[in-house]
Amino acid sequence: MSTATISTDLRIAVIIASVRDGRFGPRVGAWVQKCLAELAIDADVIDLAGLTFPPTMGEHPDVVSFAARISRADAIVIVTPEYNHSYPGPLKTAIDALREQWRAKAVAFVSYGGMAGGLRAVEALRLVFAELHAVTIRDTVSLHNPWAPANDPNIDYPDSASTQALTQMMRQLLWWANALRTARQDVPYPA
Repeated sequence: MSTATISTDLRIAVIIASVRDGRFGPRVGAWVQKCLAELAIDADVIDLAGLTFPPTMGEHPDVVSFAARISRADAIVIVTPEYNHSYPGPLKTAIDALREQWRAKAVAFVSYGGMAGGLRAVEALRLVFAELHAVTIRDTVSLHNPWAPANDPNIDYPDSASTQALTQMMRQLLWWANALRTARQDVPYPA
């Protein structure tokens, strides 16, 4: 990808949504982070498993830190599994803990799951982020049944098609991140 017209000082947050024991999300998140590093972008990886969002969030240090990190980000990549035809509850709690921090930001999705590859989780998330005035990237990277190939040393994982899809989606995300950052700097978003 040519970054000649895209600023390399963009700040991208990568949110790992799964908090379950034995989760696969950190492996996918590391792959996303590696792709961004190859594009000369330093990612801020936010693992929800390391944060607490109490029922009365107020000024809880994890909520304050999360808000600051999303506020600093020019764009966000959500790495999510699909649970029961949707996304994990802790991700919904984290999203709902903020409001203006999401506005006029680009959001991309890397999903994983069974045969659907997490796509139903992504479709549910698109509605949530539309309500928050975020711009979701049309292209999504979807990993179908990624566990077996990931554990087989004889299989190239992720495969080249997934890597190409991730690179293309990142190019689109960076374009939107650059355009929206410029727009936010020129004129405050009218929410």
